[in-house]
Amino acid sequence: MSFGPLTERDYSHRVAKKVEAEILSIAGQDVKISNPSKLYFPTAGLSKLQLVHYYLEVGEGALRGIRNRPIVLKRYVHGAEGEFFFQKRAPSKRPDWVETVQLTFPSGRTADEIVVTNLAQLAWIINLGCIDLNPHPVRSDDLDHPDELRVDLDPGPGVTWPAVRETAVLVSEVVDELGLTGWPKTSGSRGMHVNIRIERRWSFDELRRSALALAREVESRAPDLVTSKWWKEERHGVFIDYNQNAKDRTVASAYSVRPTPDARVSAPLTWDEVPDCEPGDFTLTTMPARFKKLGDLTEGMDDPEAGAVGSLEPLLELVKRQEAEGLGDAPWPPHYRKQAGEPPRVQPSKRKAMLLVIVAKAAKKEDALDGLERWNNRHPEAATFIEVEDVLVDAMRGRYTTWTRVRVNLRNVPKDKRPAEEPPDPDYDPWEKIRSSS
Repeated sequence: MSFGPLTERDYSHRVAKKVEAEILSIAGQDVKISNPSKLYFPTAGLSKLQLVHYYLEVGEGALRGIRNRPIVLKRYVHGAEGEFFFQKRAPSKRPDWVETVQLTFPSGRTADEIVVTNLAQLAWIINLGCIDLNPHPVRSDDLDHPDELRVDLDPGPGVTWPAVRETAVLVSEVVDELGLTGWPKTSGSRGMHVNIRIERRWSFDELRRSALALAREVESRAPDLVTSKWWKEERHGVFIDYNQNAKDRTVASAYSVRPTPDARVSAPLTWDEVPDCEPGDFTLTTMPARFKKLGDLTEGMDDPEAGAVGSLEPLLELVKRQEAEGLGDAPWPPHYRKQAGEPPRVQPSKRKAMLLVIVAKAAKKEDALDGLERWNNRHPEAATFIEVEDVLVDAMRGRYTTWTRVRVNLRNVPKDKRPAEEPPDPDYDPWEKIRSSS
């Protein structure tokens, strides 16, 4: 692969003796890249070193999304097709030029997290096995007041890409009416993000509540296309995940490479591009040329003089209007403490007749889906009544990584044909190793 000029020009490399490594001189620091030839994307034939080169190539844009922000390390030490784990705490062995800041989580625990301010630090975390970049929506000099509202468009099973694009256009209309500026990008997976820079005046609770109000407003304009419902069994179409704005939640930033077989990138877009864009067009191999041609499409998003940094006040007024109409708070993620005004944190099927059955729990998604196929084979008559949206595939957070749970909603299966609930197959226990080691 060929690469053009780097964003920071003081770049050179040499092969370290006696070990398989590359030493990159970046921004005045020597950064060691271990196992540089290791295939990180086997399907696309892309190595770890090529991943590092990519981030240096689009460094100006990549840094804009993470600079001075605490960042969660999502480490794929065996490449994009291997297992990953989350590392919130900065490695104890790190160069003295790698910066950290102490973050307090909703649980009350604290951790020193990495803060990236330059390309040398960025290359250093990529060497740890980080493929995508997952920053918090705060700056290290003020951890209590977020500066970004994140609109996460998450399509449900069977929802097409054109539906995601249509939802993004609706989000743009609402954001414009509120006097805010939205910056769209592909997620690099199946969805899209719209980032909105805001003044650092409001709390995380006010940010999340504003995101919920925005989601409900978009939903009200296209209820057959969009949902703000938290419980998967109630969703349809494109879900606007307002809870991505709760404290301690992170989202892949602009120009992040995602762990897909083709090494897709979370690509910033112009609003004119949104109606016709295709996510597969933006990859590790195609983005550098796009970046060189168009520049950084997120440039200017931190410029208050240009009106890019907005106020939450219009959204908080919308919150008041919705509450007057009876729309109070909505469920929080399960690992947060119960909040004042939050509705019962019990999925609707458990409040009513039990229609959901857990059919598989596995460390890997493909193993869980194999379990679903076995369930279908055991219950072929019931399976004929199952719609695409009745299969709920949940990425569940463990202590350091995620695991997969598959549930089936039997609501469309006639009562006399519903199979009894069985032990999940497979029946993975994410906490077994922790219990056995304690």
